[in-house]
Amino acid sequence: MIKAIRLVTLIMMISPAATYAGDNERLLKEIDRNLNPQSYESYRKLINIEPGGRKKEFVMFSVKKGLEKMVVLFISPASEKGRSTLRLGENMWLYIPNVGKPVRITSLQSVVGGVFNNADILQLDYAAEYNVETVESKGQQYLLHLKAKTKTVAYDRIRMWADKERKLPVKIECLTEKNMLIKTLHFKTIKDFGGGIVRPSVIETDSPLYKNYKSIMVFAKLRKRVVSDEVFTMTFMPRVDSLRK
Repeated sequence: MIKAIRLVTLIMMISPAATYAGDNERLLKEIDRNLNPQSYESYRKLINIEPGGRKKEFVMFSVKKGLEKMVVLFISPASEKGRSTLRLGENMWLYIPNVGKPVRITSLQSVVGGVFNNADILQLDYAAEYNVETVESKGQQYLLHLKAKTKTVAYDRIRMWADKERKLPVKIECLTEKNMLIKTLHFKTIKDFGGGIVRPSVIETDSPLYKNYKSIMVFAKLRKRVVSDEVFTMTFMPRVDSLRK
């Protein structure tokens, strides 16, 4: 009888915390789904702005499938046309026409320069890469404290402010293990893309490591789409443009 009472007491002590943790994880997954369908295609422009005002623009076509697969094709400028990047979980590759086989790249590198790195461009679901440590209520927003699941993730910690009503990010701070700020992402200009997708169409980023530099990502089109797994292979990288036809 005493053992039974102790067991019930233990369950009552553990259950609320476990439920709370589960609610936090569900909140992050809901934010992921509101930000992007699990499988989709998109067109976006990336603009790098230097301190003197000089700009460099890239137009990209992207396809994502599930939690771990994404491929990006560069459409312009002419110097980048035909290049593609592939992400499979923690692994990334860059294909350059007429150079040969794809080469490995890392999450913290940037194939476009500027403040956005490869992890930002080939972004997977946040819930796929991070666990929720705590969630705070901040007026009309949630503040989610996220911790990377592995050491290979670009940012060890993330602080995400999300709108309570829309369940969409407003601001994200990317941090090192020692809480040093690497960059800040600002989510702006809510747009209805159709098909039930209503999300920020502009992401601006700045960084204390790149004084007076700014990078902006503008989504022009985004829609649900499911393609075959063959698309997310190194052998398909030279043919990603065929998905646009």
